[in-house]
Amino acid sequence: MGKGKLDKFADMREYQHVFEYPYSVADNVPFQMKGKWNKEFFKNDNPIVLELGCGRGEYTVGLGKLYPHKNFIGVDIKGSRMWTGATQALKENMTNVAFLRTNIEIIDRMFAENEVSEIWLTFSDPQMKKATKRLTSTYFMNRYRKFLVPDGIIHLKTDSNFMFTYTKYMVQENNLPVDFMTEDLYGSGLVDEILGIRTYYEQQWLDRGLNIKYLKFHLTKEGELREPDVEVELDEYRSYNRSKRSGLATSK
Repeated sequence: MGKGKLDKFADMREYQHVFEYPYSVADNVPFQMKGKWNKEFFKNDNPIVLELGCGRGEYTVGLGKLYPHKNFIGVDIKGSRMWTGATQALKENMTNVAFLRTNIEIIDRMFAENEVSEIWLTFSDPQMKKATKRLTSTYFMNRYRKFLVPDGIIHLKTDSNFMFTYTKYMVQENNLPVDFMTEDLYGSGLVDEILGIRTYYEQQWLDRGLNIKYLKFHLTKEGELREPDVEVELDEYRSYNRSKRSGLATSK
């Protein structure tokens, strides 16, 4: 990370709506906001919605504007990206928006049981080589279960056919209730002001003629979650700032 980006995040630490909890302190220092987000930060009882891998925070800020009676937290490990959304939220005095810089692998340490109502996964890296790194894998679903309300909602919005297909099989394998599923969001008639929020990266993929996929499902609390035993064709294109993809092979 360049000096300019480091300076941006150093400035961001002065923002009262930005929190940091890296791996380096996770084993020694309990996260101070766990179980206290509504009472101590938002100071209300409104539902909490997360955007995991929020990047620049466009969705977090956009949803915060659309739903003033919900609380939104954008989560990402890269503070230099998050700076954009955090700065906008501060300038516009958005009291229902916060940002958290941490590793998503330890996201269950940040929230108490039933503290979160919804999760948005917007253009997450599909992590085609290793299932446990995918944000829609059962590895992560078991973590989400620890803090989501019963039948909490998960939204997946992605350019990746691999990510969408894998998640569809995971949902089917575990009989998770589905509200919406489409391989062409903008041609489906489902688009509303929420789904129409476009991130920086989404616009790049739309400009390249790629379809945007969307899946909305509920994560139940009961039962052991199983990984789907299927082969999924890998994406055949290189996505912005991701490793090369190849459609000549498959992966579980």
